[in-house]
Amino acid sequence: MTQLFLAALAWVVLHLLVAGPLRAGLVQKLGEVRYRGLFSLLSVASLGYLIWAYGQAPYVEFWPSSPVLALVPLLVMPVALLFLVASLRPTNPTLAGPDMLLKGSLPVAGFTKVTRHPMLWAFALWAGSHMVANGDAATLLLAGSVLITALNGMRSIDRKRAAKFGQHWQVFISKTSIIPFAAMLEGRQRVTYRDIGGINILVSAILYAVIMMLHGSLFGMPAVPMN
Repeated sequence: MTQLFLAALAWVVLHLLVAGPLRAGLVQKLGEVRYRGLFSLLSVASLGYLIWAYGQAPYVEFWPSSPVLALVPLLVMPVALLFLVASLRPTNPTLAGPDMLLKGSLPVAGFTKVTRHPMLWAFALWAGSHMVANGDAATLLLAGSVLITALNGMRSIDRKRAAKFGQHWQVFISKTSIIPFAAMLEGRQRVTYRDIGGINILVSAILYAVIMMLHGSLFGMPAVPMN
């Protein structure tokens, strides 16, 4: 369990400090390209360490799983996968680096009208739903570290983009929201079925079906508990 705790701590520190308060100084010393390359390498290594440590950790139960709790990820994951698939479309300007200015403005199209951080919401929904369903220490450390960095990442990206884009970013956030559908509910945006995307729904549904079938072999336990 110590290895998993250290791995989770390394993941959180990397994303909250190295990509946060320490970023400006590191970019100044290394340059933007080298910093991004180093951060990507450390992220991959940290994630690999986190997954390995999770596999080695003993099972320590905080609360027992139940059929009711097991329903949470079954219901949440289709939404998380839809957010993930939608985040990979070119209409998501927060996916790439801060060079997405198009003709002096940031595009607000497609799933960006739902939330400007669909990928991070996908990670947060995965983490939160699995923390509820699996009340063991290892899952809480693994998923908890992902949840912390995903939620922090939304604010962190906003701060960085605001510093880079200035007024362009202020106009962009005035038309979008962090919380899914909040801009629509506040009357700042109109979301249609076309924005959510039939292709996004289809691909995420196929991905969900594949994960359901392979969950046991991929992750060591069936998606639907047998008892």
